[in-house]
Amino acid sequence: MIELLPLLMFAAVCLALMAGYPVAFTLAGVALIFAAGGILTGHFDANLLLTIPDRLFGTMSNTTLIAVPLFVLMGVMLEKSRLAEELLENMAKLSGSLPGGLGIAVVIVGMLLAASTGIVGATVVTMGLMSLPTMLKRGYQPSFATGTICATGTLGQIIPPSIALVLLGDTLSTAYQKAQLNAGIFSPKPVSVGDLFVGALIPGLLLVLMYLAYVFATAKLKPSAAPAIKEHQYINRLQVLTSLAPPILLIVLVLGSIISGAATPTEAAGVGALGATLLALAKGQLNWRKMAEVTQSTTQVTAMVFTILIGASVFSLVFRGFGGEEMIEHLFAQLGGDVAIAVLIVMVVIFLLGFILDFIEITFVVVPIVGPVLLAMGVDPVWLGIMIAINLQTSFLTPPFGFALFYLRGVAPESVKTGEIYRGVVPYIVLQLLLLLALALWPELATWLPTQMGNK
Repeated sequence: MIELLPLLMFAAVCLALMAGYPVAFTLAGVALIFAAGGILTGHFDANLLLTIPDRLFGTMSNTTLIAVPLFVLMGVMLEKSRLAEELLENMAKLSGSLPGGLGIAVVIVGMLLAASTGIVGATVVTMGLMSLPTMLKRGYQPSFATGTICATGTLGQIIPPSIALVLLGDTLSTAYQKAQLNAGIFSPKPVSVGDLFVGALIPGLLLVLMYLAYVFATAKLKPSAAPAIKEHQYINRLQVLTSLAPPILLIVLVLGSIISGAATPTEAAGVGALGATLLALAKGQLNWRKMAEVTQSTTQVTAMVFTILIGASVFSLVFRGFGGEEMIEHLFAQLGGDVAIAVLIVMVVIFLLGFILDFIEITFVVVPIVGPVLLAMGVDPVWLGIMIAINLQTSFLTPPFGFALFYLRGVAPESVKTGEIYRGVVPYIVLQLLLLLALALWPELATWLPTQMGNK
């Protein structure tokens, strides 16, 4: 029975979250309750709790995590600058005469927003408010329109600079160092957020191309689902170029500085936040009221992330104190060293947990537990990070609990049925699973570019 305490603790957290309790306080609260019970029964060493201040100080002094509020500020600032609205309007004019042209515009703008903001909720809500009424008015099938918006909104999980990749990179870096130290390698190779950014470029762009191909094929085979715009629209190519240039320039500046090694992700995030602010100023969209809204939103998201990180740190400490890590190592050892089966089990567990946990909780709670074990088995850390990111992206879409579905349901007209949203995302889930399968068969899709760039 004592050996099952780590599993019982994990189950208790899941039940409390499903009951609606706040994530951060649930993680820490459940852990401390179990620790108190373990101390009273003599099954938990109380001295372990004395290390909590050191763990929190380590979080506070982690310079990589400074990138989180800076990337959030960059995304919120671009959202408030009405840049997305101009982009969508001009891209719709440019591609509207093509089969599924408006859907193509949504995917492209969603990709640029994902690369600019990295926040799934913000992208889905923004695209839902801007594009869904127009798509429905143009005769798009509700399920096709909502599925396209939800899927493109989740691109922020995999297309850098992504907050999910920042958090995953930091967590995997710690797990990789631990795995190498446990293997007796006392000068461990580093793996950084920049490695994950570079590794995510090919899979991210490949997924966008798969989305575009699906939209175009659907429009050709079933024109009633995504009709082309019949009436002639005057296209001012200079205006289109002017609307596309700022976000692309900002993205190239941020990613280029990281990939070239000219800046760390934290430094590049600072450049991105400053660039987004200057862009909002140049467009005349920034005043004191909007600045207050931006700083308030940034503070709220950042506080949520770091509070969850603190709660997850307490949870993982108690989990290890009850022998949870040894239990997982023993479980994987029983597989006979079969790395493929071990990875498959972890992917399935993460996918299922994605129904009830956000990517932040999974990154901070699950990855530190299973990461060192998988990495000790020889799994490439960059490949593992990209696989987890795409897996979490898929869980955002999967009915009935996918977070992206809830975000869109909150802003969609009542005429759009929830069942239509569910049906619309199914083809995109299939595409994401196909990408996961391709990455499993050809890991080079994630590892080749970092190797060529000298990032690995």
